[in-house]
Amino acid sequence: MPDEDRYAYAEGLRRGGYLLSVNVTDVQYDKALDILDDEGTIDIDERTQMWRKEGWSDKDYQSYSHGTNAGRSAATAGQTDYERTTGRKTSAQTGTKGREEAIPIVEEQLRVGKREVGGGRVRVRSYVVEQPVQEQVTLRDETVSVERRPVDRPLTGTEDAFRERTIEADERREEAVVNKQARVKEEVVVRKDAQQRTETVSDKVRRTEVEVDDQTRSKTGSRKGKR
Repeated sequence: MPDEDRYAYAEGLRRGGYLLSVNVTDVQYDKALDILDDEGTIDIDERTQMWRKEGWSDKDYQSYSHGTNAGRSAATAGQTDYERTTGRKTSAQTGTKGREEAIPIVEEQLRVGKREVGGGRVRVRSYVVEQPVQEQVTLRDETVSVERRPVDRPLTGTEDAFRERTIEADERREEAVVNKQARVKEEVVVRKDAQQRTETVSDKVRRTEVEVDDQTRSKTGSRKGKR
């Protein structure tokens, strides 16, 4: 990773933090990220800005990484590597006039951001279903029949019996005709609405406090109280 990121992570480890590295697949990435967010991960960029406001600089680590093998003088014997590169003291200096040790008073501030998460999916799919139906219809069939009936009666003059004639009769029948018409019976409308809600986020922030117990005595012998 870039040097500036390495220096920031190194400072976080020095301050008592933990660095967790996870190897996951692309499918598991979102789930792993959600788990880490739920367990209280920090934004390293925001934390680095807060450290810089307190006086920290990644140049301290840069000078340390480039100068640890350049030799050490006797004046720095007894100091740690971090003390030699930064000029800060990690242990109390006693009995030396003009030297001091600073204890930073730190207070965390709660910053609430927003991110989008998936809430599920609604899928509407239309498909065709065939259903057998039956309906009764009354049909009419016509039939033609020829019948010879024996008759024994005298011929009348109105019958014109000796004339050629032809009689034709057509048979007709009805058959069922199927016709289908599609009609819209119902509509399924998919609509997405957006609403805003106010949510109260609860968490804990830490701060450091200093209690001074001054047990020294002034030259007149009076005793200073606690602050």
